[in-house]
Amino acid sequence: MKLPVYILLFLTTLTYAQGETEFLNRFLFEEKLDTTNKLTQYNKYDFSSIWTKTESYQILGIIGADYQRIKVKIIQVEKDSINASIYRVTGMSSVKGNICDFNGTIILTGIKTVNSLDFGIRNEYVDSSIIQQGLLTADYIFEEDNRQYHSGFFKGKLYSKWYLKSNLLIQYYDIDKISDGYMNNAFIGTWRSYQSGRMKECRWADYRVPMAKPGFDIGAAEFSPSKEYSSKGWESYNKAWFSKDKEARKQELSEWWKN
Repeated sequence: MKLPVYILLFLTTLTYAQGETEFLNRFLFEEKLDTTNKLTQYNKYDFSSIWTKTESYQILGIIGADYQRIKVKIIQVEKDSINASIYRVTGMSSVKGNICDFNGTIILTGIKTVNSLDFGIRNEYVDSSIIQQGLLTADYIFEEDNRQYHSGFFKGKLYSKWYLKSNLLIQYYDIDKISDGYMNNAFIGTWRSYQSGRMKECRWADYRVPMAKPGFDIGAAEFSPSKEYSSKGWESYNKAWFSKDKEARKQELSEWWKN
């Protein structure tokens, strides 16, 4: 018996919410966050640098239920001069070699800080100049150029970890980057085609794919896509980093957004 559409939508939403909760629990590495939203207090700081910190080949994403690889490069981020919660973004996306330009916004919705500072799994990372750490949540919408082939727009939620130093500059949170499962700057949402209106799941992050389904990422200490997905754009990644293929590594390290 087929379930009514509204029940299917409810079940899909429930499953997504459960997956998001599980993701956040792992993403935070069991850090204890103050429940107070300190967005107004932290609007005086500039978070723009944290979204352009990571090398392109370390930003990993999927689009569609078949987990086709998507490459996303945020090229420039500027804080809005009037609304301190808005950041103007330009960048590019690539799927199967089809490259599109996009422009859009990141709109901060929440800033939460930790109750006690975390310096990772090694004592040598202790930095006395760090005065606060936290989690940023935001809404994003990135619109691709509608004159380009297979273009559409990205929309969803962003989760970024950061820390604040005594020089009052926001820094990208990489303190425990060597730990298993490390991830940052998780963009979790959808992509919708301008032409067909078709919507696809689309997620990317630094160093891991967020909310990946079981069997996709089979790596422990580091990201490793299953060979089952090689035809979906992941073959060169495995060849470059696990088979030490020089041509594949050259491809992975290429600045595709400049070609």
